[in-house]
Amino acid sequence: MPSSVIHLNKIEKQYFMGGHGVPVLKGISLDIFKNEYVALMGPSGSGKSTLMNILGCLDTPTSGTYILNGKDVSKMPDDELADVRNIEIGFVFQQFNLLPRLTASENVALPLIYAGVGKAERMERAHEALKKVGLSERANHKANEMSGGQIQRVAIARAIINNPSILLADEPTGNLDTKTSIEVMEIFGQIQAAGNTVVLVTHEEDIAEYAKRIVRLRDGVIETDTLNAPKKEALV
Repeated sequence: MPSSVIHLNKIEKQYFMGGHGVPVLKGISLDIFKNEYVALMGPSGSGKSTLMNILGCLDTPTSGTYILNGKDVSKMPDDELADVRNIEIGFVFQQFNLLPRLTASENVALPLIYAGVGKAERMERAHEALKKVGLSERANHKANEMSGGQIQRVAIARAIINNPSILLADEPTGNLDTKTSIEVMEIFGQIQAAGNTVVLVTHEEDIAEYAKRIVRLRDGVIETDTLNAPKKEALV
């Protein structure tokens, strides 16, 4: 059995309101292994957004242990968590979060600025990442010169430029039409096929069907954890 990239043991999260603890996650234990493609699902209030924030080191659990790629991140201070996020995790969000005044390649290269990489290497790696998502010809275009699907591809290229341990995608097709959603999900399939670990957070059944394992949450606990035969294989 390979070692897990993500190991959660009895993760609990409470938010305190008016002096009372409100439990959101109630003892989540989960392992995700290298090169897995996992969809996290659940209705509103199930805890999936809170779990995603913990997986992405945007929040810390009230109790329990989170080992990310061999590092215990469950009790790290914020500055150390920021370093972990920059190195270990690639984020793709529903809202894209591109800077409109920058070109595609400049947006993709942003994480490398924080990593202290020189400009020539930044641009070379940015072009390579754009090539992986089929957007080499758009490297010098700005967001207002691209379609929604192309913008999301730029966001994916930015997320993978640091070769993160996991690619964490939060409702990545939420703002896209059906045809464009299929194209973007095929990109995720190609990234996973190339050896990356992909964790997809979605409430859409047809999007979750692209994953090879579906974990469903309800009322702060894992309801089911099942392997899935993807109905729509990525076009590699």
